[in-house]
Amino acid sequence: MMSNVACKKAIGVFDSGLGGLTVVKEIIRLLPEEDVVYFGDVARLPYGNKSRETVVKFSVENSLFLLSQGIKLLVVACNTATALALEFLQSIFSIPVVGVVDPVVERVARMSPKEVAVIGTVSTIRSGVYQSRLKKFGVFGVNAKACPLLVPTIEAGYVGKSICDEIIKYEIGPVLSKDTDLLLLACTHYPIIKKRIRTIFPSVRIVDSAVPTARAVKDLLEDYGMRKTRGIGKLRIFVSDMPNDFAVIARRFLGKEMDDVTIRKVDHVLS
Repeated sequence: MMSNVACKKAIGVFDSGLGGLTVVKEIIRLLPEEDVVYFGDVARLPYGNKSRETVVKFSVENSLFLLSQGIKLLVVACNTATALALEFLQSIFSIPVVGVVDPVVERVARMSPKEVAVIGTVSTIRSGVYQSRLKKFGVFGVNAKACPLLVPTIEAGYVGKSICDEIIKYEIGPVLSKDTDLLLLACTHYPIIKKRIRTIFPSVRIVDSAVPTARAVKDLLEDYGMRKTRGIGKLRIFVSDMPNDFAVIARRFLGKEMDDVTIRKVDHVLS
């Protein structure tokens, strides 16, 4: 059993941008008493087209910044960083570190799909992490495809517009076969377009990492005796750059107004 001091510490979450706020949204919904500190490395996104060495370096720097804010558990809410850096982070830090791959893979395996289509960034798909983890959990019918146009489309605010629907068809259509009965969204940006994907491809079940990851966080906190059970949690957001339309984008991912959220731009990069 951990001390009360440890219980009172926050959950730390980082992503290459603001997409990880979809995970934060579910953590807050499931664990409303917990404080959450989020870091979005907006200045250095995207991670999806960078080398393993660079992604590991950025991930370590992000993690050290969050540790300086006093956290009890670290969530790597970035599929690329989870694929390329999670094991290293788990090996060098003493607090629990959870990524977004295994929770959603375990969820998919329980759904017993005939064939799974996986979509994500270039680095995530190229890493093969989803393909290998799905096979480990007994899911062998897997098709994977990088969809590099989806993240910039979402970031640009085109969700709900006809151009977004056309890009969804163009990017996702080729990976779906007549046997595909489940689509795995291997990027934290993609839940924003989940309703549009469901409308365009109504016969395919869709799973994203936000809810399974939040449940994994809850389980870990309880296993380590670190869950906070009283009060109302607060959210602090740190970013390495502040885009002009930051509040609009953040609200889109978080699904709430930002009036009660502390937001700060920081230069966290280590020399």
